[in-house]
Amino acid sequence: MLDMSWGEVMLIGGVALIVIGPKDLPKALRTLGQVTTKVRRMAGEFQSQFNEAIREAELEEVRRDVEGMKRSVDAARPAFNPVDTIRNEIRSAVEGRTASGEAVKDAGSFDVPRPTPDQQAAHLHAAPAPADDASPAQASKPETGPTP
Repeated sequence: MLDMSWGEVMLIGGVALIVIGPKDLPKALRTLGQVTTKVRRMAGEFQSQFNEAIREAELEEVRRDVEGMKRSVDAARPAFNPVDTIRNEIRSAVEGRTASGEAVKDAGSFDVPRPTPDQQAAHLHAAPAPADDASPAQASKPETGPTP
């Protein structure tokens, strides 16, 4: 703020000692210190209020930008409600329609064919398919499994 060297302070102190006098100098310095403290405090409060006003203005601007982006995103995409979507799919299945609206010939036949025990055993003992990075020599070599 005010940059003063020690020499300037000593000069001001000497002039103050001559002008004010040795009797009233401590009282004057105390008053000067109190005034300086009040001025610094007021300057700090002013600066903090100014910074807060700037922060609020920037925050309000950011808030408006975010609201605008949110409105544009909401307008760009259709509303998706998963509960309604699932409810409509279940209703369509119960009424016997597919997702495209076509009628299902037999709405009750949703049976999935299950493999027989022989097919399951053959699948378990079948050799795995060769990997893409395996060499042809490795792919032609049958793997030996555990002997029963």
